[in-house]
Amino acid sequence: MNALLAFSRLVDKLNQLVGKAVTWLTLVVVVVSAGNAIVRKVFHTSSNAWLELQWYLFGAIFLLAAGYTLLKNEHVRVDIVAQKLSQRTQIWIEILGVVLFLMPACVLIMWLSWPVFVDSFVTNEQSSNPGGLVRWPVKLLIPVGFFLLVLAGLSHLIKCVAFLMGKGPDPRERERGKTAEEELAEEIAREAQAREAAVHGSTQGGR
Repeated sequence: MNALLAFSRLVDKLNQLVGKAVTWLTLVVVVVSAGNAIVRKVFHTSSNAWLELQWYLFGAIFLLAAGYTLLKNEHVRVDIVAQKLSQRTQIWIEILGVVLFLMPACVLIMWLSWPVFVDSFVTNEQSSNPGGLVRWPVKLLIPVGFFLLVLAGLSHLIKCVAFLMGKGPDPRERERGKTAEEELAEEIAREAQAREAAVHGSTQGGR
């Protein structure tokens, strides 16, 4: 188990590096999109290459960050039933979900997408749009992204088993105490209380 946990930590570090690098792509997408809009409106011209670069980067963000998102336990969950069960039962559900659903789906997508990438690379496939980009880099993102998700799934599986064996914490716990939604809800509640206090104070002052 110690060797598996070491492998899990190595995978987590890899997805951490990729995830943090990918976050900067969001800024690049914003700059490219804004630049395209400005050039199109001001100079009345556009470039298919720059337009395609936008969705290349957009695809890279979602595909390459999938493993990092799983690591941070930020994928969408529907735990209406599971949240009422015991902690160990919830972990068993996690294990079954990874083994029966996550892994088969990811492996299938990798298996189907790899020949598509190879064919595109060998033929140096080009965009059908005039002045567009080569296609193989964006097609490579699919197997690479799902490979990172497979690694993250294996890491999550190892941590789940370690928890059941009493050798690790609950892998579903986030590093930060509250979700973004919880923090937003608390902020809204504080603002509502502040407004209510201000109204109450002005009413008291009027008397």
